Amino acid sequence: MFDFLLNEEEIKARDEAREFVKTIPRQMILDMDADKIKFPKEFLQEAGRRNLLGVRHPKEWGGRGMSWAGSAAVVEEIGTLGYIFSCTFGVGADLVCDAICLHGTDEQKEKYVKPLLAGDIFAAECLTEPRGGSDFFGATTTAVDKGDHFILNGQKRFIVGAEGADYFLVYAKTNPDAKPQESLSCLIVDRGPGVNVEYLYGLMGCRGGGAGRIVFKDVKVPKENVVGKVHGAYPVFTTMMIPERLGTAAMTIGSARPALDVATGYTTRRKAFGQTINNFQGVNFQIAEAAMLLDACRSLVYTTGRSADLDPYAGQTRRMVSETKKFVTESCQKVVHNAMQVMGGIGYTNVFPVERMYRDLRLATIWTGSNEVMSMVIAHEWYKDFFKSKQANIVRDMELDAEEAEAPDEKIYE
Repeated sequence: MFDFLLNEEEIKARDEAREFVKTIPRQMILDMDADKIKFPKEFLQEAGRRNLLGVRHPKEWGGRGMSWAGSAAVVEEIGTLGYIFSCTFGVGADLVCDAICLHGTDEQKEKYVKPLLAGDIFAAECLTEPRGGSDFFGATTTAVDKGDHFILNGQKRFIVGAEGADYFLVYAKTNPDAKPQESLSCLIVDRGPGVNVEYLYGLMGCRGGGAGRIVFKDVKVPKENVVGKVHGAYPVFTTMMIPERLGTAAMTIGSARPALDVATGYTTRRKAFGQTINNFQGVNFQIAEAAMLLDACRSLVYTTGRSADLDPYAGQTRRMVSETKKFVTESCQKVVHNAMQVMGGIGYTNVFPVERMYRDLRLATIWTGSNEVMSMVIAHEWYKDFFKSKQANIVRDMELDAEEAEAPDEKIYE
């Protein structure tokens, strides 16, 4: 949509994704929503064949070496099929592969990244546990060092791809007595003996992604499957928050966009009081607000993506990623709300797909870190930058630009 921010290669990839979306049969979308399809392997296999998975990753491992803007453009198009399509598209190819590409060995990339980006195997990230979501350091899954391997025990829940993944990226306690930042390791765990999907969730929306609870029982994990360093999961986790949250924002735009398209078309055909309802401000102002929000969302995603491309470890990038995830997911829920509102009662039925989009996007503000956690991160980074700028004396002290600024008896803080 924002072609002026994309180069020729990125526009080409975006257009290829758009063409790919056109080939997906309507019945697949319906069967996913009905949970008749438990995991869309055929969809991911074809995306891999078209070289659309993980376009940000280096070409030598199967990606296209593109920027965040290019990746966002691709995943937005994928998201137009439905939120669960972009979720399954992004979890393995972006989240898991990002961790391995940034922190793993060449052997791990050859074995786990290349075939995944080709669509030959599938992966899932295992972070959330039954007793904790955003509490990363509260993980109770353990991996006991046995010399050349670990023995893994524990549970992970709400795992997209639990039903379909061939391997899992698992965070586990390997040094429980150490300080939190040095207590966890990130492991690649192949599906095999001791890896069991104990429960598949009945979800309000985003169905068909094989979301479930996984139980690990005495699973043998070789030492060469450690991503990064032993007891060094924290650096992996911090870099993963960028693709997890910025990727969520980009895909959410794509999943909200069709609701606006459907509602726009509906309002140009539906008549009331002798004219089409798009002529009424009570209707077209809501359409205008939705269009404005989507453009604002794209602007924030692409700007934050530029920051991540330049310095993914900067505090400003961390703040902007959290701002983007929060703003985009809440704004896109508003977009779908407006679409349903202007369509009236028929928008609340399955005659139109807006009700499915409404159900699907309710997840957006919850997963990959709730928006309340995003606010915590934003506040933390904002105050940190504020104090830094004050200490460095790099900006004008604007508090003094008031007529009675020198009235100390009026400035009472305790």
